[in-house]
Amino acid sequence: MKTDGKLFLIGDVAKMFGLSVSSLRHYEKEGLLRPEYIDINTGYRYYGLKQFEVLNTVRYLRVLDMPLKDIREFLNNRDIDVIKEKLSLQRAEVKKRIGELKIIERKIKSRLKTIEDAQSSVPGIITVENRPGIKMAFLEKRIEVKGFTDMEEPLRMLDGKEKQTTVFLGKVGLQITKERLLKGDFNGYDGIFIILDKEESYSGEAIRLKAQDCCVVCFRGLHADSPAYYEKLVRYINENGFKIDGFSREITMVDYGLTSDETKFLTEIAVPVRKN
Repeated sequence: MKTDGKLFLIGDVAKMFGLSVSSLRHYEKEGLLRPEYIDINTGYRYYGLKQFEVLNTVRYLRVLDMPLKDIREFLNNRDIDVIKEKLSLQRAEVKKRIGELKIIERKIKSRLKTIEDAQSSVPGIITVENRPGIKMAFLEKRIEVKGFTDMEEPLRMLDGKEKQTTVFLGKVGLQITKERLLKGDFNGYDGIFIILDKEESYSGEAIRLKAQDCCVVCFRGLHADSPAYYEKLVRYINENGFKIDGFSREITMVDYGLTSDETKFLTEIAVPVRKN
C-alpha cells in the first residue's frame, strides 16, 4: 500500500468533519470522494489529506445547497469558469426558492388572518364592510349542498385540469345570483368559486371582482344552514336603504379542514350592496 502520508479511518474522518459515516459512504457512491485505501480483507476505508481537501470543497458547496451532481461535475473539471457557472446557476435557483418561500409566507399570513377573523367574529350580527377586489376561478353550475362532500365534484371540475393543484383550503365559496336573491329564493346555489391568490396562475375561466361594499353575516354551521341567514341579510338590506349589487359570496371560514369540533364551524355570507 503506497500512500502520501497518515491515513484515517472513515469513523475518525466523520467525527473530524462533523458528518455521519453514511454521508461519507454516500459521497463515495456518488463519485465525489473515494477513500485513498480500502482494506480488501476488512473493507475498512482509509482517507488521507488529499481527501480532506476534497471533503472541504464538498462541504462548502453543500452549505450553498449545490446539488451533488453539480459538485461532482466541478470536481471532475476544476476550473474557475466552471465553478463560476455553477455558483451563478445555484444563485438563480436560490433566488427562485426565496420567491417561492415568500409566496408561502403570504399564504400562511393570509390563512392566519382568516382564522383570527373567524375567532373574533360575532355570529348573527350583520355588518357593512368594504371588501377588496378579488380574482376567482368560477364555475356556473346549479349545486345542492346537503353535506360537505356535495362540493367535491364541482370542485374537481374547477381544479382538476390544473398542472399544479390550486391550494384552496378556506378559499372555496358558493354563490346565489342577484336575481334569485331578489326573489328570496335561497335554496341551492348557482355556482362555485375558488379565490385565487395574486401569484396563482389558473388556466380555466376566472373573473375579477372590483372592491365593493357588502352586507356581511357569519353563523355557526355550514352551507346547509344558510337559508335563514340569507333571509335575515336581505331583510336588513331592504330595511336600511341598500340595493343588492351582485351575487352572494358564501365561504366556510372554519370547517372540517380546520377542526373536528362542529360547534366551532363558521360560515360567512357577503352580499354586495349599494345605496338606493
